[in-house]
Amino acid sequence: MAVADVFKMIKDHEVKFVDLRFTDTRGKEQHVSVPVKHFTEEKFETGHAFDGSSIAGWKGIQASDMLLLPDPDTARMDPFTDEPTLNITCDVIEPSDMKGYDRDPRTIAKRAEAYLKSTGLGDTAYFGPEPEFFIFDSVSWKVDMSGCFVKIRSEEAPWASGEEPEGGNMGHRAPVKGGYFPVPPVDTLQDIRNAICLALEQQGVEVEVHHHEVAAAGQNEIGTRFAPLVKRADWMQILKYTVWMTAASYGKTATFMPKPVVGDNGSGMHCHQSIWKDGQNLFAGNGYAGLSDFALYYIGGIIKHARALNAITNPGTNSYKRLVPHFEAPINLAYSARNRSAACRIPHVASPKARRVEVRFPDPTANPYLAFAAMLMAGLDGVQNKIHPGDPVDKNLYDLPPEEAKAIPNVCSSLEMALEHLDNDREFLTRGGVFSNDFIDSYLALKMEEVQRFRMTTHPIEFEMYYSA
Repeated sequence: MAVADVFKMIKDHEVKFVDLRFTDTRGKEQHVSVPVKHFTEEKFETGHAFDGSSIAGWKGIQASDMLLLPDPDTARMDPFTDEPTLNITCDVIEPSDMKGYDRDPRTIAKRAEAYLKSTGLGDTAYFGPEPEFFIFDSVSWKVDMSGCFVKIRSEEAPWASGEEPEGGNMGHRAPVKGGYFPVPPVDTLQDIRNAICLALEQQGVEVEVHHHEVAAAGQNEIGTRFAPLVKRADWMQILKYTVWMTAASYGKTATFMPKPVVGDNGSGMHCHQSIWKDGQNLFAGNGYAGLSDFALYYIGGIIKHARALNAITNPGTNSYKRLVPHFEAPINLAYSARNRSAACRIPHVASPKARRVEVRFPDPTANPYLAFAAMLMAGLDGVQNKIHPGDPVDKNLYDLPPEEAKAIPNVCSSLEMALEHLDNDREFLTRGGVFSNDFIDSYLALKMEEVQRFRMTTHPIEFEMYYSA
């Protein structure tokens, strides 16, 4: 979309405000709104100034001036605002040289795409994430010196069978781990998902499928079409915003937390990916499951660097409540055409053009720009150094004898462990200046704040285990 097309949209939709959006290090979208009379073509040339020191993990107060440079290709109408509002995604720019800010996630993702082209290995990296999420009726929590609690309310939850909500208890609900594909009235969220999908389509995000997921208490998935790395990360941010806002419009609340419910399935973000060059899928071949050597080496890079990737693809302490052995989590650093407990799965497809690898350990709290870029860099390292992933594992990984199970490495078991691996295994990320050491250091410091806060907070289960000790 050209700049002129943006102003045509503004005129055609009688836009009153232009909302400039960008993503911080943690993956949270931020925004500032400009009345349409002050939104001129100059914004696309010189940007919109803001204070970068107020964004966690970014600049100090002594060098806080930064610019938002709108990307005209991302312009879309906001389906949720009362006044006609145009949303547009921005790159964060250093005013001193008008280059992308070193710590801006979208700029890092753009550098990853440029690096792929510079290697000559390919020209396009396609990503297709599958974020899962929960929709609850309400949630409340409290953490202070007097104690802490969390309470989830969901009409779909098995624990709600003994409650008497307004309007009565209809009794139709799935059992624990029984939420996959039931029709209404067990699936109470059909209309909400329909509304989310229609809102996504209005914003240019193509929806391919939606359904209830395994966890009984309101777990869902909406499958959207694959796209090149940066565009697909943009779409991920649009999807999150749309899920949150649509749920709120129905008087409910949505979360992408990996493990909000104890004892039921967590939410992952399986990431399908492939590399193309000159219109050809480089992952298609005559090897295992129709893969090329290129694809196998890509898998080898993902597996080699998986524990460093965990710090970015599984970026919260809650992420590791999902990645626990023996609970159907994709913790095993192996690949398979059939085994969903493997970290890398090769989906069955009819056409070589659709050949791809599905990396299963990421979760939807990941910053999509950083996660996709990091996985691309790991995969390219595998290709450049011909890192073969070894033999596939087509057995049930949960039923392996102990001696065989020990031979298969696992992903990290905690955020702290993942951060240590990232600190010690970062060179593959810094090639071509994609991730800088300065950014990685700032990311580690930001995430260690979360680790430290979690370490210092007493958990209710500790009372159960130790109060009478």
